[in-house]
Amino acid sequence: MLEKIKELLAKNESIGIAVGKNSGIDEMASALSLYLALQENQKTVTVICPTDPIVELSSLVGIDKVKRAFEGGQTGDLTVTFPYKEGEIEKISYTLEEGKLNILVKAGENGLNFNEKDVEFNRGQVAPGLVFVVGTPRLSDLGTAFDMDVLKDSKVINIDYKAENQGFGDIPLLGSNASSVSELMANFLSSLNFKMDVDISSNLLSGLISATDNFQLPSTSALAFETAASLLKKGAVRKTKELARSDTKEDAFFSPKEPTFAKAPAGETEKKPEVKLDENNPPDDWLAPKIYKGSTSV
Repeated sequence: MLEKIKELLAKNESIGIAVGKNSGIDEMASALSLYLALQENQKTVTVICPTDPIVELSSLVGIDKVKRAFEGGQTGDLTVTFPYKEGEIEKISYTLEEGKLNILVKAGENGLNFNEKDVEFNRGQVAPGLVFVVGTPRLSDLGTAFDMDVLKDSKVINIDYKAENQGFGDIPLLGSNASSVSELMANFLSSLNFKMDVDISSNLLSGLISATDNFQLPSTSALAFETAASLLKKGAVRKTKELARSDTKEDAFFSPKEPTFAKAPAGETEKKPEVKLDENNPPDDWLAPKIYKGSTSV
């Protein structure tokens, strides 16, 4: 199976990576790590997600590269879109002048109800030859971002650990004993001998920590700990949230205050009774048992 994947990677220069709607840190961290690794290997890569990334994903390297759909680049169809009301356009024609195509929209009797700023230009989708679907149990989770008509000839590699994954794709890589997609992705990249730099390692460590609730979940696998150790050795930076500070700007856990004691009122000096002992003639009751009374009632 690994040899088949290597063959597909060698054959395809354009590669797509897809994650499902409302993806969490684990899924997106894995997808972006794969994106960075493939880019390092001189591939043209696009990451898509049907929904906008949530705030919690903002620290992941490459999050600004996520798109809503695969773009056509130079080979996709170009669609020009503008508002239309019945009867306002008499006809549409075009002319060629000095290497330029002019599209003429001839207005009807009542004129056009739009102007230049209402015109949209959209590049159609072009299917990458190879698509990785990461941490997504069902193709339907990709919504319209994954157009089956456009991608009918694409090879699909499905990477996930969730029990509900439907096993779709030409090559399903399903690690049911894993506790995160990130640990699967780390081992996948390692098996392909892809370089895992600080950015990739940090992304994967963030995903692993998120999926296992900082390694506290009972489902956390032994592979998760092994992977975390490997990522740290590669320079992964663990991203933690800032500790909340109190209104007094003191951190009760890390800046213990000195104990305070009651002081005498201003202007007065606290006096302590002087006790003098004669070693040769101690008081008669010196060795007698004593009873001390407290002021606290129980």
